Parts: sequence; structure tokens; C-alpha cells
Amino acid sequence: MYCSFYNGLVVREYTVETDKLVEGQTAKIVLVSDLHSHMYGKDQSKIVSLIKKRNPDIIALAGDIADDIEPILGAELFLEGIRNIAPVYYVTGNHEIWTRKSDEVKEIFRSHGAMVLENSYESISINGVDFIIAGVDDPDIVVYEQPGLNWQEEVKNSFSSLNSQPEYLILLSHRPERIDFYRELPFDLVLSGHTHGGQVIIPFLVNGLLAPNQGWFPKYAGGLYRHPEFNHIVTRGVSFNPRLPRVFNPPEVVVINIISCQ
Repeated sequence: MYCSFYNGLVVREYTVETDKLVEGQTAKIVLVSDLHSHMYGKDQSKIVSLIKKRNPDIIALAGDIADDIEPILGAELFLEGIRNIAPVYYVTGNHEIWTRKSDEVKEIFRSHGAMVLENSYESISINGVDFIIAGVDDPDIVVYEQPGLNWQEEVKNSFSSLNSQPEYLILLSHRPERIDFYRELPFDLVLSGHTHGGQVIIPFLVNGLLAPNQGWFPKYAGGLYRHPEFNHIVTRGVSFNPRLPRVFNPPEVVVINIISCQ
């Protein structure tokens, strides 16, 4: 019974292959989502130490690192702890948008060394390989801050120039349920969060019971999903709320190894 409610951090690892790398070339990403300013030890020492031990080339933050209700201090301590481990890339989740002060939140993230991606992208060289890291604002920005914005058209226009790029293309987007839209974009790998793992897992039967915007028995609760066009990794996130326990679903930090298929 105890193990079903275990809420300590775990590490989950995935490997994806690509012909855009040659034999021997690799890159490692640590993916974190849905912290919601929760504290893991003094000054976030537990989660920071766990990430540091994985020696990532990139740290990707897929939204809801800060919360709209909880104080932002937990997010700031986390950002300060990871800033010197590897380049940090961040996109908003719905809870940061729900603050109705997402511009202020983004400035806080920038002040702690994170690269904020808002329908934008950056190039980075890792172990001699060129990558493009892109990210989108959470679509709830249309409801709370930019009414009238056509979110999908904005995203498409922002990344239209990437269709002919030879680099390995990575997209950070908080919402896994937007899968059909991601098929229209030119990315090789999409990284998402938001689901909290479907909150409850029934081993060997149910991968997740209930997730935001997907409802009961979500198709994309957490894991590696291989599509013809791209790979999609959904982290179950590091959120923990004692009032809403996770069952057989401990908070997770995800490690992604990108390797050559040649």
C-alpha cells in the first residue's frame, strides 16, 4: 500500500533515435514540468541535485514551473539551483498564464538565467551537433491576456521558416492534447507536461485515470509516443499536492537521450 502512494522523486529515461546525428553523436535533455512552486528540500536541493547528477546538455522546462496561487519562491529557488548546470529553456503552462501577469513571470525566469521561448526558437550546438529549441506560450494566453489572437496561426507563422532546416528540431509545448496540431509543424521531438500522469495509474491496466483537457483515461498521460512525423514525450511532472494524492504515479524527472540511428 505504501508504495502506491510513494511521492518521492524518480527518474524516468527515454531514448530517441534520429538520422540527423551520425554514429557516436549524442545529446541529453532533462525535462521538468509542473513543479507548481513545490519545494523539494531546502533551497530545492533534492531536485537540483538529482538533475545535476544526470549531467544534461539542456534543461527543458515545459510549463507550470510557477503556480498561480502558491508563492513563486519555490520556482525561483529551483531556477537559481539549475542555472549553472546546463542551458535552461522554458515555456509557460496554463498556471503561469492564469496569473494574468505572465510577462512579469517571464522576466523573473529570465533574471534567473532561463531562456524564455514564446513562439520563438534558439539554435544551440551540443557536442558538435546543431539543434534548434523552440517553444510556445500556453494557448490559454488567448483567454486571459490576448483575446482575439489566433494561437494556431501565430505558432505556424512563427515556425514556418524551419521546414527546410537540417538541424534536429525540438518543440516545448505544455499541452500534450494538441497532438494533431503538432503534426502540422516541422519538429522531430515534442516535449510536454500538464497531465500530472493522469493522477492515478493502475499498473498493467490504466496509464492514467484523469488528466486536464483530456478527461478520463487520457491517451497521452505520460510516456514516449512514437508518431510517423515525430516523437512526443509527455512527462508526468513533479507536482505533489497532499490533498490530491498521486497513486502509483510518483513525481518524475525525465531524462531524454538523443542518439543516431545510423
